[in-house]
Order: sequence, then C-alpha cells, then structure tokens
Amino acid sequence: MRTDTPQPIRLTDYSPFPFAIETTRLVFELHPSATRVRAELAVRRIGAAGEALTLNGERLKLMSVAIDGQALSANQYVADAEHLTVHEVPDQFVLTTEVEIDPLANKALTGLYMSGGRFCTQCEAEGFRTITYFPDRPDVLSRFSVRIEADGGLPHLLSNGNLVDQGALEGSRHFAEWVDPFPKPSYLFALVAGDLDVVTDSFVTMSGREVALKIFVDPGQASRATYALDSLKRAMKWDEEAFGREYDLDLFMIVAVRDFNFGAMENKGLNIFNSSLLLADPQTATDADYERIEAVVAHEYFHNWTGNRITCRDWFQLCLKEGFTVFRDQSFSADMRGAAVQRIKDVRVLRARQFAEDAGPLAHPVRPSSYLKIDNFYTATIYEKGSEIIRMLKTLLGAEAFRKGCDLYFERHDGQATTVEAFIACFAEASGRDLSNFFAWYEQAGTPTVTIASDYDADAQVLTLDLRQSTAPTPGQPAKKALPIPIAIGLLSLDGEALRDTEVVVLDQDAMTVRWEGVSKPPVLSALRNFSAPVNLKTDARPSDRYVLLASDTDLFNRWEAGQTLARDLILARAVGKPDEVGEERYAEGLGRALVDDASEPAFKALLLALPSEPDLALISEPTDPQALHDARDALRTRIAVHLGDLLRRLFGEMQNEGEFSPDAQAAGRRALGAACADMLSADPHADNLARLTGRYEAARNMTDMISGLNALISVGGATRDSAVAHFHQAWRNEPLVMDKWFAAQARDPNPDALDRVIGLTQNADFEPTNPNRLRALVSTFAHFNPARFHDPSGAGYRFLADQILSVDAFNPMTAARLIEPLGAWRRYKPELGALMRQELERIAAHPDLSKNVLELVTKSLA
Repeated sequence: MRTDTPQPIRLTDYSPFPFAIETTRLVFELHPSATRVRAELAVRRIGAAGEALTLNGERLKLMSVAIDGQALSANQYVADAEHLTVHEVPDQFVLTTEVEIDPLANKALTGLYMSGGRFCTQCEAEGFRTITYFPDRPDVLSRFSVRIEADGGLPHLLSNGNLVDQGALEGSRHFAEWVDPFPKPSYLFALVAGDLDVVTDSFVTMSGREVALKIFVDPGQASRATYALDSLKRAMKWDEEAFGREYDLDLFMIVAVRDFNFGAMENKGLNIFNSSLLLADPQTATDADYERIEAVVAHEYFHNWTGNRITCRDWFQLCLKEGFTVFRDQSFSADMRGAAVQRIKDVRVLRARQFAEDAGPLAHPVRPSSYLKIDNFYTATIYEKGSEIIRMLKTLLGAEAFRKGCDLYFERHDGQATTVEAFIACFAEASGRDLSNFFAWYEQAGTPTVTIASDYDADAQVLTLDLRQSTAPTPGQPAKKALPIPIAIGLLSLDGEALRDTEVVVLDQDAMTVRWEGVSKPPVLSALRNFSAPVNLKTDARPSDRYVLLASDTDLFNRWEAGQTLARDLILARAVGKPDEVGEERYAEGLGRALVDDASEPAFKALLLALPSEPDLALISEPTDPQALHDARDALRTRIAVHLGDLLRRLFGEMQNEGEFSPDAQAAGRRALGAACADMLSADPHADNLARLTGRYEAARNMTDMISGLNALISVGGATRDSAVAHFHQAWRNEPLVMDKWFAAQARDPNPDALDRVIGLTQNADFEPTNPNRLRALVSTFAHFNPARFHDPSGAGYRFLADQILSVDAFNPMTAARLIEPLGAWRRYKPELGALMRQELERIAAHPDLSKNVLELVTKSLA
C-alpha cells in the first residue's frame, strides 16, 4: 500500500493566485517523442509584495528559465515533480520557460499526446501542466497566442481563436499562428496537428456576422461529419433564440479524435470530440448515436458562454458550467426530439447514474467541499443533478424571470471566473425572490424521498394532501435539512377525466399539508409531473390508480412512470418469492391497451414497453440479489412476450424501416418501437419469433436495425447467438466505432456463460485496452449493465474488474478510476456478495503504485 498520504484540496482554503498572467505566448516545435514548448508569460503581481511565483508543471523536462530575457541560474529557482517556483521576482516581468515533452509516450491521454499519428490535447481539468509551466487553475485567465511548427506531413496545425498567419519553413517544415482575443484559463487550451479531411460550412449570426465552420476528421470520414455539422448550425440558431447568445469568433472548429478520455471538450473555438460522438452514417451509427451527437455537439457549443466566456473560479464550482450547460443541451434536445420523450430519457439517465451515486459511498454534493483529484468529480451528480437544480430554479421562478436571471448573469459576469453564489444571486435579483434556502441543493448530497398521503372527503369535496420529505445520511453529512422541492401535481377522475390542471406545490419543510376544495369526484393523484424535482416519490396510490394514469394521464412522463411503477412492483414481488401472476396478466393487458393507443407516438410506446432495468431495480431492493432480480424481470418479459405475442409481432412488422433512412425523431421512434418489440419477443424464442428476429438482423439496412437484431439474437443465446456474433465481426471488423458496439453487445449478454466470454474477449485481437472507447464498451458495460453475470457467486466478475482497474491505472488513471463504482456499491448487496466485492477493493487499495485518482475512490468506497 502507498506510504504517502495525498492531501485533499478544500474549498475553504481557496485564495486568489497572487499574479495575473496578462498574455501567454506559446511556441511548439512538434516532434512525436521530443516536442519543445517555449512559453512567454507576461506576469503582473496582484498579491502581496515579495510573494514567490509558483507554477504547476508535471512530467516536464526543463531546458531553461528566464526573466525579461535574462537566463536564471539553477540556484534562482526550484523545480520539483509538480511545481516550478521562482522566489524573487519583480512586480511586472516576462517569464520565459522552455521544456521538452514526449507526446508519444503519453498514454494517459491528458496534456499533449499522439492519437493515430496526430498530435492532440486534453487539458481539462489539469492537463495543461503536463505541456508547460503555468498556474493551471481556472481563475487565471490569459490572452493566448500560439505558434505551431511541424513537418509537412502534418498539414493542419490548429489551435484556439483565429488563424492570423501560416507559411513554409526550411526543411519541409511549416508553421501556423493563432490568436485568441478572449481571455481564457489554461484548461481551455487546445492544439491539434495532423493529416485530416475537413468539412466546411458557414453560419450567419443574428447580428449579421458570417462564421466559418470546419469539422476535421480522419481521411475518408468526411461524409460521416455532415450530421454533426447540421447539429452545430441548429444549436447556434437555437442558442440565439432561446438565450440570446451569439458566437463571438470568426471561426468555429471541431476535430474528431479516436483516443479520448471524455466524450468531448469545449476548448474555445476548437472543440475536440471523441470520434464516437461526431461521426455518423446510417450504415455505422444507430439512432442513439445520432441523438447523442446532436446533444453533445450542442452541449460543447453552448459552453462557449456557459463555461468559456464565463468560467469557474475554482474546480469546486464545476457544476456552474456543467450543470447549466446540460440543462441547455437537454432543452435543445427537447425542442429537436419532443419534450416528453426526451424528458423520460433524461430521467432514466439521472436515475441510473446519479441516484446510484447518491445511494453509495461516493455520494457528494453538487458543489463538493474537498477533493483529492478533480478528475473524479466529473460525475452524474455534477452534470445531471446540476441540470435538475437549474430546471427546478426555472420551475420556481417561471420562464420569464428565469430568462431575466440568465441575461443578468451573462451581462454581469462575462469575462470572469465566478461562483455558484454569484450565479444564484443573479436570479434572486432578477426575480425579486429570496433564494437563500434554495442554495442547499448545491451543498447537500443525497436523493430526497417525498411521501404523499391523500385523504378525500366526498361530502365536502375536499382533498387533503400530507407531504413529507427526508434524505438519508451520506458520507460526511449525517444530518439533512429540508430542501425547497417543487412538486407538480394534477388530478384525474377514476375514468381518466382531468379534474385539476397542474399546480406546483413547494415542499420546503419536513412536512406540510395542502387542502384543495371543489374536487367534485374521487381523485387519482398525478404527482411529480414531468419529474419536477430529482427525488424518490412514495404515495398511497393503489395499483388501480396507476392503471388510470397509464391509460389517461395528460402528463406523458407520469403515464410512463405509472407503467414503470407497476412493472417494478411486480418484479420485486417475484424476486422475494411472492409472485402476483394475476397482477402480471393485468399489467400485460394494460400495456397492450397503451400500445394500441393511436394518440401515442412510436417513440413513447417504445419507452412504455421497456421494463425497469436491473441496475435500477437494484437501487430499491436492498440487500440486492442480482440473480433473483434478473430471473424475476425475465419472467415478466416472458409473460408479456407470450400474452402480447400477436400484437408485438404485428407492431414489429409495421415498424420495419421502409424507404430512405432519416435520423429525424419520427423515423427514429418507429425504429425504437421495432427494437423494443424485438427485445420482448426474444424472451419467447419459439420458431416463429426466432425466424422474425433472424430476418430482422439479416435484412437490416441500417445499423440501428442491425444492432437491435444482434442484441435480440445474443439474448436468445446458443448457436443463434454465436452465428450472429461471428457474422457481425466479419462484416465490421475494420470499423472501430462499430466494433465498439460488437464488444458492448456481448458485454450485455444475459446468458450464464457471459462472464467467461467477456473475459475471453479481453484476449481478442481487436480489444485495445489503451483505447478508452473499447475499454468502456466491454469492461464498463459488463460491470454496470449486466449485474446478473457481473455478480457471479464465485466473485470471478469482481476479480476481473479489479484486474482491469489495476492494469489500466498504470497508464490511464482517469479511465481506471471510472471503473471503481460497480465495486463501491458492495454494501447494497447480499452479504456473501458484498464481502467478495470488498475483498477486491482491498486488493486494489493494497497496490503499491496506485494513482491518486483510484486511491481516492477506493478509499471512499471502503470507508
């Protein structure tokens, strides 16, 4: 085990950097294994006289240091493994450093590294310090100019801002000069150099300026960038209309990179994307890929204002840019793809990722108070729960006051690195509301539980609602206070008639009572409409009430929620040995009626047909028995497949793709319903169903239909699975993004031999553990989304994951740390499983060379 104890960074210890870096001039002489970087920093003291200048720097070979052109001797500065310190400096000066770095050896994929023969960067959160010495923190904003020199074999030399010069140099080398006129922190710096194809277009802003748009991709991939370019233009227009935000440079660029730790990065004017979130055509990308590309392109573009023009004072304020920007991209997607369907998808992600986080040892507030490695806080809590807080703020204030608050924020803090307090203050001022109690949402971890008990007095026509809230203790926060929770409530009659339109009740105490008069009929409560707050809801509703909601609720989220709750209760009952077969038949009947409702879109029906996932069920069934949950869920799938077989086969046939492929929401919805039917039919694999599923796979003319067919055939297992898997591999082995889908599909295999097959796949020639996409596709998918097989009673699944974590930690700590979470939930599982999970965590913790990233999360998981 490590003998040193890394010290945490604490919010309470924040102090401003004592120097301003007014301009930063960088000169890169690119070489794969020996890149030279010269940095000229125009420094001005803003802190106490006599304070030393200390810069961050890691894995740098220091060649020289100079102040105002005068080289410093070795006794005038101190360079250690993490810092460069110059103790005696004037109040204003130019610091020049020259370092050498090795991009080719950089497998951590942070800082400057090589991917596919190209140079590229990832500097958020603390990667810039591996490029040159700099105050690598978000509150130090500087105006950057960059000169890149490279061999002619790297024709495109890209950086932030506007291109101001380029030309030839001696010896077949060339250069490019870039200037970014807007001050930015170092984490937004970007550089890309390589042989790339480019797709170009332009956009005219609302003030009439023409912006050049360029997307750079691997040679031969240009046609796959057209949808991303279209998404970008729609996002630019939407941001002008919805938030009044106009783009500010003459050029906007995106580059696709295969080796990338994140999904994408919002570097000013030069977004760098994981290629899986940028490249798409019907033959290689699914509808889910198209949706994610649209959303992520928008997300990174929206960061231009919520992240770049206004950034974070410190990394504790990460939600200030990420939560707000997720809210903006979700709003964009709702307008592009349908509000109800998008809301359901967003909530499914929230519950699967963030609720699980809140329920485990890694629970933390949306604004944490300390960290060991900030990389570990790029979490669902920061992103998805951060977005939900913004959504609640809009609900509480109303759309008009919310927009005024946004406008004030952009006006007041443009060009600044600021805080969550300053953000909330803008909304308080714009609305005239006291939002002091709302701030607790940022400081308190955990998912609140809201309980509603109802009492109806038919004679007086009065409905009384007793509302209560509670939040379970989380690490470091044993006592919780009441939060302001907006609960959107409507009423229906027993025959589905609307009795009362949506009204928002704000539960801001531990308990409160609401009385509604004039309720003319016995009501059915439709609570938490559109998921108006990120809480767990418990009511005294009867199953018959949920069938009313499933059939008639005008709030489509709650129609879907009613079906999910009915299915959840049936699965949980069977999992503990108390099956309700009559209830299961009734549920299948109710689901069938919902599926033939012509008023519902196919995309919504596809969501209705998807049962609660096993990971979601595990959150509400402690101590969790993964095999029992799997068997119970599979039993309900089979009952539905048999009971609704004729309807499912009819819908399956009707939803087959005809004509030209379109990625639009309507066409994607039809394919989604076809895929949902295929998944359900695979639970009853008799000859007719199997022939239909095989036919879907073999006749597929797009990747959406093909991968859904493959998933269904894998679920059937045996020779059917093996044949489909071999055929898919033969057809697509030269397409890396499609091969990621092949690995992920097998990682989800529900059959008993899946664990052995997954372990075997790590020896496959196409498995690349150094590529985060491939690693996530196989290892992370298996551990997160195949609980029945990951939680093998022997503990072999846990050993497999721990081995992968230790292996990857040696070269990419950020990616390794993201694999810890499935083991960290050991307390929720049956004691015999939990003990085996803890054993593997202890084995990881005992490793002598553990990174800070993994050490922090393992320590918290064991605490």
